[in-house]
Amino acid sequence: MKPMRKNMWREIGANKGRFIAIVLIILLGTLTFVGVRAAGPGLEDSMDRTVKDQRLADVQLLSTTGFTKQDVKTAEQVSGAKAELTRFKYVTGGKDDLAIALYGYQKAAKQDQLTLTAGRLPRAADEVLLDTHAKTEYHYHLGQTFTFSKDADLKRRTFKIVGFADSPRYVDNNERGSTNVGDGTVRFFAYVQPKELNLDVATLLSVRFAKLQSENSYSNAYKDDVADKVAALKRVFKPRAEDRNAELLDTAMKPINAEQAKLDAAKQQLTAATEQVKAASQGALTTTPELTAQTQQLEAAQQKLDAAKRKAKGAIETSYTWQTRADLPGFASFGDSADRIAAIANVFPVFFFLIAALITFTTITRMVEEARGQIGTFKALGYGKWAIARNYLMYALMAGLLGAVIGSFAGNLTLPRFVVSLYDMVIPLTPTIPLMWGSFAIALVASLLATVGAAWLVTRRELRERPAELMRPAAPKSAKRILLERIKPLWRHLSFNQKVSYRNLFRYKSRMIMTIVGIAGGTGLLLTGFGLRDSIGTTAVHQYDEVFHYEATVALASPSKQAEALRIVKDSGKYRARQVVTADTGKAKANGQQIADINLYTPARPAKFGQFVSLSQHGDTYKLPTHGIVIAQKIANQLNVKKGDTITFTRTGKAAKKVKVSGITTNYIGVFAYMSPGAYAKTFGQAPAKNALLLKLKAMSGRQRNDLAHQLLKRGAALGTSFKADETKSIGNMGATLNPVVLIFILLSGVLSFVVLYNLTNINVSERIRELSTIKVLGFYDREVTMYIVRENIVMTIVGILFGYGVGYGLLAYILHQAETTQVIFPVVIDPLSYVWSTLLMAAFTGIVMLVTHKRLQRIDMVGALKSSE
Repeated sequence: MKPMRKNMWREIGANKGRFIAIVLIILLGTLTFVGVRAAGPGLEDSMDRTVKDQRLADVQLLSTTGFTKQDVKTAEQVSGAKAELTRFKYVTGGKDDLAIALYGYQKAAKQDQLTLTAGRLPRAADEVLLDTHAKTEYHYHLGQTFTFSKDADLKRRTFKIVGFADSPRYVDNNERGSTNVGDGTVRFFAYVQPKELNLDVATLLSVRFAKLQSENSYSNAYKDDVADKVAALKRVFKPRAEDRNAELLDTAMKPINAEQAKLDAAKQQLTAATEQVKAASQGALTTTPELTAQTQQLEAAQQKLDAAKRKAKGAIETSYTWQTRADLPGFASFGDSADRIAAIANVFPVFFFLIAALITFTTITRMVEEARGQIGTFKALGYGKWAIARNYLMYALMAGLLGAVIGSFAGNLTLPRFVVSLYDMVIPLTPTIPLMWGSFAIALVASLLATVGAAWLVTRRELRERPAELMRPAAPKSAKRILLERIKPLWRHLSFNQKVSYRNLFRYKSRMIMTIVGIAGGTGLLLTGFGLRDSIGTTAVHQYDEVFHYEATVALASPSKQAEALRIVKDSGKYRARQVVTADTGKAKANGQQIADINLYTPARPAKFGQFVSLSQHGDTYKLPTHGIVIAQKIANQLNVKKGDTITFTRTGKAAKKVKVSGITTNYIGVFAYMSPGAYAKTFGQAPAKNALLLKLKAMSGRQRNDLAHQLLKRGAALGTSFKADETKSIGNMGATLNPVVLIFILLSGVLSFVVLYNLTNINVSERIRELSTIKVLGFYDREVTMYIVRENIVMTIVGILFGYGVGYGLLAYILHQAETTQVIFPVVIDPLSYVWSTLLMAAFTGIVMLVTHKRLQRIDMVGALKSSE
């Protein structure tokens, strides 16, 4: 082995701690950078793999007149389509008459396959299989009797529970969709034998395309391709709807036509009798009282038959409801959650990695500077610049490669799987983690820049000097008067040791700045992690305490049902106040941008609207203007408009209208806009229809809310009711899905902060080993020698923590801005306890480093350190 190579291995062996520290910092940086960036795609790929393994349909059709085998043939006219029929309907049942999605179980079904979690599949007519959610949330168990309500219209009402299962149709354990039975919210699904549903035909048609299974369900390519397939299905089902109408009309008209034939025969007999009367009376009589009575009876019968014909034709109207995977309960929101994680991952790990790279750069720089004498010796012995530089470049390359490769693969293979395993808000997922080659490359390049780049820059600088200069120790920096010395009353009251510490701080400005940056970065990362938890967790609280001040929204079946709906609410004994509103949905356009699914509220009593909804901007609350439209901040951001600009608003199914923006308001959940009745009438040319109620209610239990919603639906007063408590729970669940990632951020930030502080302190001690040996020889006790260094660390830690507060707040605000969606904007919230925890953690790290430093300084070889290098 060549001498230079031997020297490199000796350097690694003699400075294992430094080499390991460099590898560890790079490893932490790349592990976080690659691992967290893989979490979002990993979640989407895992869900995609899970639903594909269970053969989830790409498209589902619901029909108002049901499906037959001919509909299967029609669907399969589209290239690559495979269709299956299912009997399905929404019913109520169980302990509290909950809304249930009830399916007919088919053993031979190839699509939407169930995954058993307990028991077995139903075989007998009196057996039922329930959603796993019914077991975990509603505490049903195997062998128990389950009873459906009378309104379910089943062949039997009671069934024995024989199993529990998960379904790819329902991927989110907290969301099962909505319906027009019960309280309007589906609680879980169930499967019985198809004949038990008492349906003549299937009501659900599932279609799956083999060619689409190679594409990720959340990718744009899949969304585009499935949209093309839906368009093709609509084309072939358009004539099929007409044929289906004709089939059903023929069936419905058979008894009517039979009656019509009898009536026509009776009319002919009546006509013949009338002719006989005319002939017998030689034209004197045209009818008789009996014939007149029969004529009236026949006319009445004909009118009834005509009404029956019109009723039969009006009752038969085949229409289809089209659903893709994105429309299934929880499927799209899961993708949104994964996208939020991906958005966070585009910011947080980058900052994390920059801190790691910065500290690595400092460590490598210090390592080369310490080897000045060795470099001078090699140069004096005749080694060329490249041969000398290669020694240190290889050292840096090995540390950088080792840390980057191990960190990248470890991060890619562990962190995403950890996140997937903790994602218990959805059905059990099959972990499918993509290899993030792009992130690998970025991490590797950045790692080598921080290690090899630093070694090259410093070695290049050192090699410019002559051997004699290199073999002498670098001249120590001269001390200068600092600002504190000019504040004489303060300076006089400082002890000698304190004065020395403050002078040393400013004597080594680069080290001081680097330490403060490292501590500020670590504190900022910790604070960001805690802030993510606080901000996401309190989003619902901000929305329903600061913006909305009502407990429920009731969508009226029609404006005329307002009085009945209010009577039902008042009868519950929970009524406090109401605001009647016109609730529209629509989209807005401006500056080439568009935002859809906007909820437009127009209150009947604008003067009291502030009691239900607070309109505010920059913390200032204002009343609903009498003109124009007030839009949520999200709309303003998306459309790039401000107060006074004009937007184009299109209500669903109506013509587009231009309207001036009269205000912008803070809103966190959903997309809302508001208008006064006068502005509404002026803009849209019609008076607002009062079709919804905002209700202030007294405290209600979950069962009381369900009962109220059930009564409003059952008596036809409402189309649906949504409660603040349910919305708050839903948003809370959404925030909970990010907890695993936030936990990872906090843990890794803590580890990085500790390593950074330890490494910088280690560099500080190494740089000043002669100085520390000198004061020890002069009689300083071990504790005083330690405080000589640690006192500086304490000051820099305090300053770094204070700067870290600002770094953390700014980084959190930027991450939350990146993570916001059309439906959710996260407020920037950092709980005071989060500041306390971040500070305590950094203080704890400083204390541990102080202890380690103290033990090291006790073992200083004073004689060896004070020997002259010349």
